[in-house]
Amino acid sequence: MRSPLAVIFDMDGVLIDSEPLWHRAELAVFRAVGVPLDETMCLETTGLRPDEVVQFWYEKYPWQKRDQASVQEELITTVEGLIRTQGVAKRGVAAALAFLRRRGYALALASSSPYRLIETVCAKLDLASAFSVVHSAEGEVLGKPHPAVYLTTAAKLGVPATRCVAIEDSPNGIIAALAARMQCIAIPDARQASDRRFGAADLVLGSLEELEARGAAIWEGRT
Repeated sequence: MRSPLAVIFDMDGVLIDSEPLWHRAELAVFRAVGVPLDETMCLETTGLRPDEVVQFWYEKYPWQKRDQASVQEELITTVEGLIRTQGVAKRGVAAALAFLRRRGYALALASSSPYRLIETVCAKLDLASAFSVVHSAEGEVLGKPHPAVYLTTAAKLGVPATRCVAIEDSPNGIIAALAARMQCIAIPDARQASDRRFGAADLVLGSLEELEARGAAIWEGRT
């Protein structure tokens, strides 16, 4: 395989340690409408768009008195507040970005989160100028695990999808990246590390700190 030309980052759980914040928000918002959610159940929707998370739980535990749009808005607003006050970068973000810039790769961000949250995260972590393309799945008909968000991001970069590497933290994201015919590096959350679906990724890392040393085969086009 030829060496890649671009690297596309997922955001939540890859650049920012936001999955615990999403879970806190989901527990509060969904329990308030009668969904018997717990921490383990939250893992089922990791990587999905907020509207699809809401739809997922509504179909299982339909609630009354509130429409899905208002529940989605509350979820996003709650997460946004938590990111502003408690959001921190994942280990190795700065070093990984510096390494990839030295290698001359085009860098992009492709997230299931809406642009509103992407802007909040980029401001919080000082990443506003880190990526030449930023794309949200809110602009697609379907979110991850559908590959649309990755295919559109590659098109915006002007790079064939087959010459892109996606960095993901969820099975849904891995499925999306591979369906787009990209290579995929997975960095699973510890609570999901035993999920066999991570084995589909081209490389599984413990953190972005390992990106340079352990990703040699990918960067050299030997995978």
